Amino acid sequence: MQTDSETTAAASTAHWPAIFDVAVIGGGPSGAIAAEWLAARGRTVLLVDPGDRIKPCGGAIPCRTLEDFAITPDMLVARAHAARIIAPSGKAVEMRIGTAGYVGMVDRASFDPYLRDRAAAAGALRYTGRLEAITERAGEPLALTLSPSRKAAPGCGPAEVKARLVIGADGANSAVRRLMFSPADKPRYVFAYHEIIETPAVPDPTTFKADRCDVIYDGRISPDFYGWVFPHGGQVSVGCGSGIKGHDLRRATGALREAAGLDTARTIRREGAPLPLKPMGRWDNGRNVLLIGDAAGTVAPSSGEGIYYALQGGLLAAEAVDDCLRTGRTAALKTVRKRFMKAHGRVFLILGILQAVWYRSDRMREKFVTMCADPDVQRLTWESYLEKRITRRDPLAHLRVFLRDLKQLLTPAARQK
Repeated sequence: MQTDSETTAAASTAHWPAIFDVAVIGGGPSGAIAAEWLAARGRTVLLVDPGDRIKPCGGAIPCRTLEDFAITPDMLVARAHAARIIAPSGKAVEMRIGTAGYVGMVDRASFDPYLRDRAAAAGALRYTGRLEAITERAGEPLALTLSPSRKAAPGCGPAEVKARLVIGADGANSAVRRLMFSPADKPRYVFAYHEIIETPAVPDPTTFKADRCDVIYDGRISPDFYGWVFPHGGQVSVGCGSGIKGHDLRRATGALREAAGLDTARTIRREGAPLPLKPMGRWDNGRNVLLIGDAAGTVAPSSGEGIYYALQGGLLAAEAVDDCLRTGRTAALKTVRKRFMKAHGRVFLILGILQAVWYRSDRMREKFVTMCADPDVQRLTWESYLEKRITRRDPLAHLRVFLRDLKQLLTPAARQK
């Protein structure tokens, strides 16, 4: 749902600066938080977003997100205190968080406009539309050609604006990346699809719980990723992802709904989009453009988690852009990827290995779910997720997990109970 301030954003460009310090293309979590930070520090910021599309997203964020990025608690539509991992055989392992925290659930239909409103309140100007072209001339600011979207206010027309720097936060199919980077510069994708449905008034507790995220590892649902059933308060997100061409994601989602007892629930909306699963090797063009969020591929392998990483990438980008504007040193833009990967690269590497090893067949998925029953695995998994780093406490627990992991790899599936 679009907010009133978004649909009535100023259509006139008459009072805009002749040259913006920065144009942020894309008003999802990454772009909106970057625009807010820069505007709050006195930079002239243009935030461009079409406002007419909701990204397919499970909506999970660790509880620390609220404190780290000053997110108001009313943005949470649900709080999950457990995850149930389901194997191809139907075997299920419930992983409860305990007292360590919770997984917050947000609905992107309200969460993204909330972040864009925050940016506007900080002083960012907004244009409800799309980037069509960027013209670069030596010694001059970048010239951007914009066109209004169907959600633009009446009278909002095409616009030509100039900006010293551009932040591309416009998603996996980034126009900024396409216009300013080599065609070879793009992350690897899976395609994600989900359906937002009404939560039944009295759901069957054996198949669905309002405080639990279900994650389904089954080649019939996804041959290379996973399916999910995530609570959203009065709604539920049910979906799956796959990079395999020809895999019927809509049919798989129907199977998930039936298994969860949600097949007769009213469907509110359906959404699909590519989901990057590996950060790009370079996020800046060395001069005046920086990519962040899905445009740069900052979605965690294996889990597909992206909101927290998008928000943090947006703040890192804002700091680097401010430094570049202040000093004239374009090298500041390179620090964003370096700082992000220093903080999260180890997690991304481990999750990438996990996906490559355990997602490659149903036999391995079955072993993976068995491994998730281990108390050490559960504790370390939740600590790493909630703290957003690989915990270094209790090295003996890590050793035990490694040895059990190795045992699972070497034990034939037929011998496992």
